[in-house]
Amino acid sequence: MGFRMGIVGLPNVGKSTLFNALTRTAAAQAANFPFCTIEPNVGEVAVPDPRLDKLAEIAGSRQTIPTRMTFVDIAGLVKGASKGEGLGNQFLANIREVDAIAHVLRCFEEPDVTHVEGRIDPVTDAEVIETELMLADLESVEKRRAGLVRKLKGGDKEAVQADRLLAVAQGLLEAGRPARQAEIDAEDVRAWKTLQLLTAKPVLFVCNVDEASAASGNALSVAVAEMAAAQGAASVVISAQIEEEISQLDPEEAADFLQEMGLEEAGLDRLIRAGYELLHLQTYFTVGPKEARAWTIPEATTAPKAAGVIHGDFEKGFIRAETIAYDDFIACGGEQGAKDAGRMRAEGKSYVVQDGDVMHFLFNT
Repeated sequence: MGFRMGIVGLPNVGKSTLFNALTRTAAAQAANFPFCTIEPNVGEVAVPDPRLDKLAEIAGSRQTIPTRMTFVDIAGLVKGASKGEGLGNQFLANIREVDAIAHVLRCFEEPDVTHVEGRIDPVTDAEVIETELMLADLESVEKRRAGLVRKLKGGDKEAVQADRLLAVAQGLLEAGRPARQAEIDAEDVRAWKTLQLLTAKPVLFVCNVDEASAASGNALSVAVAEMAAAQGAASVVISAQIEEEISQLDPEEAADFLQEMGLEEAGLDRLIRAGYELLHLQTYFTVGPKEARAWTIPEATTAPKAAGVIHGDFEKGFIRAETIAYDDFIACGGEQGAKDAGRMRAEGKSYVVQDGDVMHFLFNT
């Protein structure tokens, strides 16, 4: 399991350029005019994880299969989108279908690339988008609460819970705050998610900077980082232009290019890591002669649930999980070495999988 991240932002901020680079395709037309992306482009990319290659090398695996994540390039929003301006309604519907939002902000000066508002101010850009999403949510909440009146009179428990949660969201939205700032009790989490509020989705602010600022950012990206920190959100600095250039190179050339630019890693790696942290995801591995494979699961996932990511029957018939910590697998030279050293553990149904665990599941058919 990976996750779906929607790339959003005002027109001409570099969304499609970033998408093209991340998915190594030219499926999204990166042109210098609004609405060049009319339908959301969807692309899957492998999640880079050097641990997988090390495991495969030690185990002599014939194939490595990384876990994958999905990027959705959503056409540029404009002021008034919540009322259907631009192609607002369609775009807002696309956002509802993703797990998280990568909000791309223009943090570069370039006279040849027009800005829809005629100025370069990423913090204000962020506020424009956030306002449109909040207005759309507020309209949705008001309509849904009105539609619950009859069920509430009848004492319907689900309706009562929904109305209570919608009231929480409405209070925040009317105060100019996104729904993700709500404090939701554990027993309400499932119902809260079913509301599918746009502003309840986790947000990662992506500062698209010029090539010269890719390593350390600039004054504009610093302002975005301060805004994100004030909201309890995260931000990452990326040069979409550099990422597009890297995507056309082979691994060795890309490594040399990154070194020349003073970058330790590609922006894709930073973006994925930030996305994992945003959604509290982690990775476990299955390793054998045939293949070494990475699997993505939420943090705090139990062993049976982790097994179910591979196949539902693994979860239903779960007996136990033979587990080796990644560091132990490497230090002991593989599975047999870990067994000999007493580093393989038999874990039961209550075991909470740790990031990097190498696992083999036993189950009844």
